[in-house]
Amino acid sequence: MEFKEAKNKFVQTWGALGSQWGINKTMAQIHALLMISNEPVSMEDIMEELQISRGNTSMNLKALMDWGIVYKEYKAGERREFFTAEKDLDELAVKIARERSKREIKPALKILKEVSTIDVSNSAEEKHFVDQTSKLYDFVLKADNMLDKMTEFNENWLGRLVLKIMK
Repeated sequence: MEFKEAKNKFVQTWGALGSQWGINKTMAQIHALLMISNEPVSMEDIMEELQISRGNTSMNLKALMDWGIVYKEYKAGERREFFTAEKDLDELAVKIARERSKREIKPALKILKEVSTIDVSNSAEEKHFVDQTSKLYDFVLKADNMLDKMTEFNENWLGRLVLKIMK
């Protein structure tokens, strides 16, 4: 397999995986392209490489920057904007975990807390509902807290040192 074919296969596969991670295919493809590029890439080059429109490219680049995993870079003497992705995989994982927690887990926790604290009559069905949603709330809260601890661990110097030693 030649480089161009391998690069295309990677970008396409990463794009397909994106939908499983809660992002759209194009957003994941742009991220993949930037992640494997050794130099910052212009919007025009992204559009050409992926055969997508300027609007689609712009919208997805903005979303990736909002996630904190893509950065805008400037080159002296260039009017065009260039983009690069987070290259540190540990940092990338932390940022994705935080963003997913903010967008998915926290809203689910809010709803679970709301529905598990309803006033219950003597109905067995209502008691069972509150019991199950309370257990689910506790479980999701523990998982979210563990995720928070893991991301905090990666940010403190001792945590980074332990992770380096483990590698």
